Amino acid sequence: MKFELDHVGIAVAQLDETVAWLHTVLGFEIDAVDEVASQRVRAHFVPAGTGGVTLELLEATTPESVIAKYVAKRGPGLHHLAFRVDDVAAALERLKQQGVRLIDEVPRPGAEGALVAFVHPSATGGVLVELKQQSH
Repeated sequence: MKFELDHVGIAVAQLDETVAWLHTVLGFEIDAVDEVASQRVRAHFVPAGTGGVTLELLEATTPESVIAKYVAKRGPGLHHLAFRVDDVAAALERLKQQGVRLIDEVPRPGAEGALVAFVHPSATGGVLVELKQQSH
């Protein structure tokens, strides 16, 4: 099974300001906003490298959102690393067999129509890791 970097998730307090800065100052092209109601976030994906690597800018849409709680506790900044996999359910099973602590035991819907699951930071040296299976 192959794990490839897909995106770096960044929690932001003001999505529009961050998007404007990346576009105006750094010249990045900005994809359309993607609202993920199930996770209570708005997300912008910013192409930022070869092989389809992007920055995912995340803004909470409700105070109960995980992103809202993250920003309130830690401030804006790096939230997670996401790795692209062909089969997220198989990746989860492999990690479970290795005794890796997971947040999600089964995949769930994520941004861009993908299936996603998260690995607990305690299992990854303190970094939240997302596994992402792109829809076909």
